[in-house]
Amino acid sequence: MLLLDYQNVLIESLLKDRFAGAAPINIDQIVSDFDNVTFHISTPETKTKILISIRVKCFPELVQYGAQAVLEREYGPYIVSPESGYDFSVQVDLEALPESQEEKDDLIRRISLLKRNAMAAPFEQAFDEFKALQEEASKYTSEQAPQGVQEGGEVRAIHYREAEAIFVKASHDRVTVIFSTIFSDETDRIFGKVFLQEFVDARRRAIQNAPQVLFRNDPPLELQGVPGIDASGSAKIGYITFVLFPRHLADQRREDVISHIQTFRDYFHYHIKASKAYIHSRMRRRTADFLQVLRRARPEAEEKERKTASGRTFKVQA
Repeated sequence: MLLLDYQNVLIESLLKDRFAGAAPINIDQIVSDFDNVTFHISTPETKTKILISIRVKCFPELVQYGAQAVLEREYGPYIVSPESGYDFSVQVDLEALPESQEEKDDLIRRISLLKRNAMAAPFEQAFDEFKALQEEASKYTSEQAPQGVQEGGEVRAIHYREAEAIFVKASHDRVTVIFSTIFSDETDRIFGKVFLQEFVDARRRAIQNAPQVLFRNDPPLELQGVPGIDASGSAKIGYITFVLFPRHLADQRREDVISHIQTFRDYFHYHIKASKAYIHSRMRRRTADFLQVLRRARPEAEEKERKTASGRTFKVQA
């Protein structure tokens, strides 16, 4: 099955073209990404200064969870005042690029990962909190641990889509990531259950190191008391829980884990739609085959009725 790219491919290809020495031209492009994220690539001052701006629905929430610090770490000298109507902007001067090709490629990669890096802040914060809770819990037995250590940290809510959110909660022995997702119709819900069952079966059969995946229609216990949660158990809303264990949270793996987990919702719904399109194409092909069989079943010479002048009818061979 297709794995989606973490970076924005259009931004990546445009910057590669400009960094390779293509003649500077005026740019004014609006690029859409997953989760209603919008980029604006332009050259408002001169042709050699490219401004890349991003607008994210949940940016104020991301800032609360440390997004500004993450973005400053990744884009430090390239950060400029946000463009009007956008949340964050970086500017690249084609006349002051890094000298080595390696550094240029790294800059292209980081800018094309602008959405990923902005969304990474709550996960990084939760992973750091997990380490602190784990260290604190190691000082006690499970019965003696303080209430705050036993219950874990706060639930970080990222309302990145209309009526859908990601919830991240750190505990002393795991980090739980919960996606709330809307199924537009009954067919999507059925396909979704089939896909999620495959996640569960794959872990059981062969991929023992994979995170635990759970699916339910009512909110998980981790979301009790979180404002805005629909506790009615509606079939249109699904809660998909990923349980990340310490092996997934090691320093050498955390960057990949954050990238993978962010794209889950897009990956999930993309394959639901792709499967429906495939089944519809098979149905159309089968219908065409049946129609062809029916056409072949017609007799080549049909008998026709004709009338005489007196009104009598008789059959003739065509």
